[in-house]
Amino acid sequence: MAGYLLQRLASLALTLLVATIVIFAALNLAPGDPASFMMGLNADPEALAQLRHELGLDLPSWQRYLAWLGGLATGDLGVSYTYRVPVVELIGERLDVSLPLTLMATALSLMIAIPLGIFAAARRGKFADAAVVGATQLGVAIPNFWVALLLVFVFATGLRWFSAGGFPGWGEGFAPALQALILPAIALALPQAGILTRITRSALIDTLSEDYIRTARAKGLDEAQTLRRHALRNAMIPVLTILGLQFTFLLAGAIIVENVFYLPGLGRLVLQAITQRDLIVVQGVVVVLVAAAVAVTFLVEIAYMLVDPRVRARS
Repeated sequence: MAGYLLQRLASLALTLLVATIVIFAALNLAPGDPASFMMGLNADPEALAQLRHELGLDLPSWQRYLAWLGGLATGDLGVSYTYRVPVVELIGERLDVSLPLTLMATALSLMIAIPLGIFAAARRGKFADAAVVGATQLGVAIPNFWVALLLVFVFATGLRWFSAGGFPGWGEGFAPALQALILPAIALALPQAGILTRITRSALIDTLSEDYIRTARAKGLDEAQTLRRHALRNAMIPVLTILGLQFTFLLAGAIIVENVFYLPGLGRLVLQAITQRDLIVVQGVVVVLVAAAVAVTFLVEIAYMLVDPRVRARS
């Protein structure tokens, strides 16, 4: 198993290297010049050339890529063209919001989806199953920004239980910061919970038709015991796959919800950097997100081996 894990780590490291090439090429081939954007349309050519030299934009593309790659190896993502501070600091500040928000949304999605999926699978073909399927279809169909606006209207504007937006920072206390993330986490979690519920239900229904499930029932186990002891664990492979994809999506794709609640997360940072042609920040954020996706993929594969002995045997 150790050899298999090392092989997977090498494969994922190669994936990350290829991703850095694609990210750098895509951003640097895009039209527009950061120095020209910073200096304005009527900038003095000599001043513009000096700024390009200070930013390293006058170097050949391959030299800039190698310099950026060398910085990545040491944890240096460069200095923001706009804010003139290290990109690592900017990303760290925004991760203080985006990472807890993603973890909260993922936890809420699991807390909703797993019980509902088990409930629906145990009552397949009955009214309760149809009600859960209909509710999940509604959850998948409704965009999360609409859910966010509805939550603001009901719980912030109407009931005044939560603030309508903003983030006080963790330095102001754990409770106020956590309270500011509750509504955004719910807005992100509900559509994802709908998807995860349907996957859990389908995986359990497929598992319940296996021979070893019939054997468990023949040995005298009731439906709840059969589901808990045998079916659920063996149905977790597709659930873990979707969960890993959802975590990466929530970390990277919360731009609209962050803007609805005016949260200073990674999504807003990328949007602002694109608007300001701050390419070094965009590169840094995207490569961090790709690295997070690679890390989550590796953790999901380890989880496969923990929940399914057949995966360990093939490894």
